[in-house]
Amino acid sequence: MSTLTQLQVGESVKEIQLDPVSRMDLIKYSGASGDFNPIHTIDDEAKNAGLPGIIAHGMWTMGNLAKLFTAYYEEGFMKDYSIRFKGMVFLNDVITLKATLKERQDKNLRFTVQAVNQQGNEVLKGEVLYQQY
Repeated sequence: MSTLTQLQVGESVKEIQLDPVSRMDLIKYSGASGDFNPIHTIDDEAKNAGLPGIIAHGMWTMGNLAKLFTAYYEEGFMKDYSIRFKGMVFLNDVITLKATLKERQDKNLRFTVQAVNQQGNEVLKGEVLYQQY
């Protein structure tokens, strides 16, 4: 495994492809987060809200971004992040998480991050500030 200390500006960490989004993922996230909005778990409620089907919580997608840095927990931690939601995530979508080193200052590494669906559409983008120990 390479380390983040070896990463050069413009290089990326290994992409992570999530399993297809399942209804159970969203039910579990509802319980963990306390967000029981039915558009995330009940088909008819999502359709009544004008959606083509249930959608994943935006924070579910954002929370999964941490997986990009999990392998490097011995090197440092995610100190800060800012995210912009760009599109909806639906049941059975396959999300790929990406991070590219944008800037390095001493022990602070700034990454651009994004999540894209199986069609290559960006559903989330932002920045992560990773601080090495």
